[in-house]
Amino acid sequence: MFNALLRSLRGPNLEIFKFGMYLAFPIGWMYYFGTNLDERFSVPDFWPTQEQSHKLPREREELAREVERIRLEMKERVQQKQKMQLEEAKIKLRQGVQSND
Repeated sequence: MFNALLRSLRGPNLEIFKFGMYLAFPIGWMYYFGTNLDERFSVPDFWPTQEQSHKLPREREELAREVERIRLEMKERVQQKQKMQLEEAKIKLRQGVQSND
């Protein structure tokens, strides 16, 4: 039985058989092991809902409020950075005075 199959798989028949195996094996593998991937690997509530996602302002007043909010945030960051630099300078000055004593 097996010998008869091997005798018939010569030349073009062998190439057709190999090509069929090259196609069937990965597809069969994916079908057997890859079912229910959404259920097995999905993370609930991974993507934000419509209410949680960003809403772009469309009206002129909304744009003005958003720009003002961004400007205030930037101003606060600059003030915090300046405050941190001032604190670091004070610490360095104290350390310099202590080392000179």
